[in-house]
Amino acid sequence: MSIVYKCRHCGHVIGELKQSDAYRAQLGWDRLSDTDKADMIQHQTNGDIHIQAICESCETSLYKHPQYHELDFFIQ
Repeated sequence: MSIVYKCRHCGHVIGELKQSDAYRAQLGWDRLSDTDKADMIQHQTNGDIHIQAICESCETSLYKHPQYHELDFFIQ
């Protein structure tokens, strides 16, 4: 079982942790609201957990083009 961080915009895998290497409280998940948890954390049928985050490339694009925040998807 792994914890996989993926960019919510481009789908790039940012990183992957073996679940035994990290506890949820250490990752800060306990600080997320229920809404944020539902939006960001997806439990897979194989036991993996996928976290929707943002990669550096997409973060840079959003910084340079703030109007992209209005769009559901800005990567085409």
